[in-house]
Amino acid sequence: MQKRTYDRKELILIVFVSAVILAAGVFLKLWDEKRTEGEEAASVQVTTQAAINVQTPVPEPVRTPDPTAGIASFLQGPKSWKEKREWSGEWGKEYYDGGSFGGFGCGLCCMANIYNSLTQYRCSPVDMYEYAKKASMYGGGGAIDWGYMKETMTRLGFTCEVGRKPARYPSFQEKIKQAKACIVVVSSADSACYWKNTPGHYVTLFLYDKKTDKVFLTDSGDPSHNRHWVSLKKVYRSLKTANHWQYMAVTGYDAKKNSWKHNGFGGTCILPESWYIKK
Repeated sequence: MQKRTYDRKELILIVFVSAVILAAGVFLKLWDEKRTEGEEAASVQVTTQAAINVQTPVPEPVRTPDPTAGIASFLQGPKSWKEKREWSGEWGKEYYDGGSFGGFGCGLCCMANIYNSLTQYRCSPVDMYEYAKKASMYGGGGAIDWGYMKETMTRLGFTCEVGRKPARYPSFQEKIKQAKACIVVVSSADSACYWKNTPGHYVTLFLYDKKTDKVFLTDSGDPSHNRHWVSLKKVYRSLKTANHWQYMAVTGYDAKKNSWKHNGFGGTCILPESWYIKK
């Protein structure tokens, strides 16, 4: 067989075509590798996104209910009513049996606070005023005394204990700790550490906090004190020692012994929406 001889032009063409074929092979190999890497990266991204999508959702923090929301805190005076303060009532400017409720109604507000806060029933200070006259020998028209308060509260199903200021603070502290609520009488004559220009005034204590040694105070005579946490030591120092009793601790409640079971707010008043009776 005769061997073919290539001229210069043919050799150049052969070399050129070979180079093109080689370059095309390299390009195709690189393109295939890049495509494979892209598919792998996409696969990893999809897998990662899927993992994110199936993560367990973080639960919302549980909100602790505010224990003070269920505490009633009536105001007694005409100024609070004029300013249209929450918990005030028209009774603040009214006279009952010849006496101004704004001047004598603190004890009735305390009793109404306890009745509304510790039972399923509702009443206004005016309702409590009328009931106290029926349930005890209280004649109305002036401040209600300890004996009439205890008699009335007992008829409402409460177990009550009246007492004098203990000689030592820890003893008083223990009384408040064990009580569901406590009515105390305070006076700036004994101490002006919290109450000023106050010859004698009933207030109610709720929700003793052991960590802070404070109580939730409802003070019908002073809106700046009403619904405030106050140091129990300040209350202890302010107890009116000239009074024959200084406190009435409510230690229990039995609905079966509640002879009233009242459920409404007598008189015009301004209350939180949740406290209005819906028939």
